[in-house]
Amino acid sequence: MRRLRLALAQINPTVGDLEGNFKKIVEYVEKALDVQADIVAFPEMVIPGYPPEDLLLKPEFIDDNLDYLHQLLPYSKDITIIVGFVDRKDDIFNAAGVLHNGVLAGVYHKHFLPNYGVFDEDRYFQAGTELPVFLYQDVHLGINICEDIWYPGGPTRDQALYGNAEIVINISASPYVVGKGENRFRMMAVRAEDNDVIVAYVNLVGGQDELVFDGNSFIISEEGDLIAHAPPFEEALIVADLHPDNVFNRRLHDPRRRKEKLFIPEDKIIRQIPLPPRGQQTSNKKPAIETVRAPFPEKTAEVYEALKLGLRDYVRKNRFEKVILGISGGIDSALVATIAVDALGKENVVGVLMPSEFTSQQSLTDARELINNLGIAHYEISITPLYKAFLEQLQPYFKDLPMDITEENLQARIRGNLLMALSNKFGWLVLSTGNKSEISVGYCTLYGDMVGGFSVIKDVPKMMVYELARYRNRVAGRNLIPESILTKPPSAELRPGQKDTDALPPYEILDPIMQAYVERDLSYEEIISQGFDPKIVQQVIRLVDGNEYKRRQGAPGIKITHRAFGKDRRFPITNRYNPFEEYQNGARNRKK
Repeated sequence: MRRLRLALAQINPTVGDLEGNFKKIVEYVEKALDVQADIVAFPEMVIPGYPPEDLLLKPEFIDDNLDYLHQLLPYSKDITIIVGFVDRKDDIFNAAGVLHNGVLAGVYHKHFLPNYGVFDEDRYFQAGTELPVFLYQDVHLGINICEDIWYPGGPTRDQALYGNAEIVINISASPYVVGKGENRFRMMAVRAEDNDVIVAYVNLVGGQDELVFDGNSFIISEEGDLIAHAPPFEEALIVADLHPDNVFNRRLHDPRRRKEKLFIPEDKIIRQIPLPPRGQQTSNKKPAIETVRAPFPEKTAEVYEALKLGLRDYVRKNRFEKVILGISGGIDSALVATIAVDALGKENVVGVLMPSEFTSQQSLTDARELINNLGIAHYEISITPLYKAFLEQLQPYFKDLPMDITEENLQARIRGNLLMALSNKFGWLVLSTGNKSEISVGYCTLYGDMVGGFSVIKDVPKMMVYELARYRNRVAGRNLIPESILTKPPSAELRPGQKDTDALPPYEILDPIMQAYVERDLSYEEIISQGFDPKIVQQVIRLVDGNEYKRRQGAPGIKITHRAFGKDRRFPITNRYNPFEEYQNGARNRKK
């Protein structure tokens, strides 16, 4: 019975670190050799890192990535290596190279180039047209890249049907959003079962600017069952013994294939590429090894791990050692500080308390308790003298005008200045602490609490912030984040008695409206049909649309939802379209 030992190397490359990525690939090739794997597959674009964006417009970058591809060739004498890189012919291609017996035996070019959400592959690459199938010791292997497997009638079907591929290896760089790991598995289980083919999926892991790649690599049998699954959010090598004869036996019972494969469409360019034997055959392998089947985490744990990995990689890959953030005694800064400690270690996190005359004693108590629980270094700097100095200097111009948002923003900007001064002096990265709900409606101060180099919970709605905090307390088995922070009404504390609900709907109402409008693009009419107060919906839409200018100037932050601000949602700053006015004016009725 034929047997092929396949290893999937779920690794964390860094965009542009060609030398570092090359060394990590070699490290995992050696690990695969140690377990006597026949083939080791690496993720999409693993040599240059993903996404390289406009580095792809630099010819020298493309040439350098090809040089490292060729430096890998000697390592393929005892194991076949499948690796993602940028290929260069008459144009450039998102490619998978098959390195075998010390030569580049074949190359697959990605067919479907995503150009939605955070993806811009049409901007850079030419699409592939050929469908190579590799013959490795009597086993037919199809290789394709990420998006290619998302289409039911795409390369996976063609390689399995017309090229007789028994195993399809998909190398991927698929960014994380909530629940995507399990959704991918379900989709690919359908691909495997529909095409009577073993599917091996190897995904990138790690943070890259706003994106987090969750890994979640797996191997699925021809019957749609899980064979192996890598743990999410960490590097791993998973290995499994695969049995192509089971695929052949299953296909004997599927007469549909015989009829379908009689007629290969003219646009399907199938190439069979034999991979010469290298001596040791699969039948001589040691007994089958135990495979890893890591569980999929529940949603809140998954999001927490994504935020932790995204922060850790942003800090480390950008060569920072420590981070600094303002700690107000509120829920957002408490969660960010906790994630930072988990990601970087308490010795690399510095908290700053910056009380004013409007800061409550409860907030000071909560902030100090949090700092003590986390065990982080901290400073306490009152902003009151600075605030009074500003007011004194501005008094001749403000005269007797009443206090308003101007004075509130002054306090936030003083705090921002203090954080940036400490950052400049000590080389620490400032973390901003705003959540998605606040950022969506502009309930934040430009150059104030928005200041910073990285925004950890930028894509986390307020109600999920509470979920994550309670989750972390459950894991700790104690109130790591003080219970009073979780129960007191949220407040910016920039004026006496201030509450967030003075300016905004309660977050349990704001969040679903924001998510409907921002993440699902529902119309004003569709949102109010769900039972929301039309005036509140109008308020939220007006605030979301009117604060794009703030978001454009904010720090990058981790994407965890299906529609994050930034690359995902590109909205004009100068914009007079008013959806609820159009509705009230009857424009839609006239169109009907």
